[in-house]
Amino acid sequence: MWADAVFEGGGVKGIGLVGALTVAEKKGYKWKNVAGTSAGSMIASLTAAGYTAEELYRLLLDLDFTSFLPKTMYHRIPYVGPALRMWIKKGIYSGDALEHWLECRLAEKGVRTFGDLQDVGLKIIASDITQKMLMILPDDLASYGHDPATFSVAKAVRMSCSIPFFFDPVMLYHAPSGKYSCIVDGGVLSNFPIWIFDSDCPRWPTFGFDLNNPTKEKKGSVAEVPGPLNMFLSLFYTMMDAYDNRYIRSKDQIRTISVPTLGVKITDFSLSKDKKDTLYQSGVRAGEAFFEGWTFDSYLQARGKSRSTQINFGKNDEPPLQKGS
Repeated sequence: MWADAVFEGGGVKGIGLVGALTVAEKKGYKWKNVAGTSAGSMIASLTAAGYTAEELYRLLLDLDFTSFLPKTMYHRIPYVGPALRMWIKKGIYSGDALEHWLECRLAEKGVRTFGDLQDVGLKIIASDITQKMLMILPDDLASYGHDPATFSVAKAVRMSCSIPFFFDPVMLYHAPSGKYSCIVDGGVLSNFPIWIFDSDCPRWPTFGFDLNNPTKEKKGSVAEVPGPLNMFLSLFYTMMDAYDNRYIRSKDQIRTISVPTLGVKITDFSLSKDKKDTLYQSGVRAGEAFFEGWTFDSYLQARGKSRSTQINFGKNDEPPLQKGS
């Protein structure tokens, strides 16, 4: 049963999305296209490469997120070191470690470039703050003078994950202007691109995997974000989520699995395995609640769509789940 999947960005909390993804796969869904922003782009790329949700769970459970934040000579300078690096490099951390880890994981499935992805379509969101535009990778690479088929998937994910001032931006050559564009986190412009696979007559559903922090709607939480870095990151993610969350509430609940994040913060890089598993189980529960009674017909009705008149399922494929499946 085919479906498309879209993953929201959310830093270390992404293992919660994997819990919901596990339920969808156990329901029999296979992914035709996947997309994501920031940490969601990491999950999307690994899914497109052929990792199952259960494999992703094991990967993330064993991953030490602090390995993405290696110390440099700047960090050895008390107080001013990280600020000095941010001033010189435009980020406190390089992002190289994240890219290298992902390169290795993708290579284990035989994937290095977008041209290696044969079975599942992948779209990654990034933000070009030089050209002032949202980038969809690999689609927009040709307009920059790059061959989409030979472009590194891990590099594209790093672009999408480059939180401004936290990770270094990626400088991408823009052939039409003859200059380099500064590429940062896709969440600057769309942290949850649930719209990306929309069509008037969908042949299969699109499921959005969203991280829901109930406390983010509360006011007066300044005490929960001590320190300038945490405060900046909290402000950044609040800005990213503001539009996307309103869009979800008003239009897309029928296709959005919202995973409670149980108070985990985006800066909790030292998450224990127990806490990771708790987040994962939160995703499992959210997925089970979502699919209970879900049908493709109710999905189409809620979104004001009609079935495609040209559905051609393959030999081993079936229509999306109907009630009672």
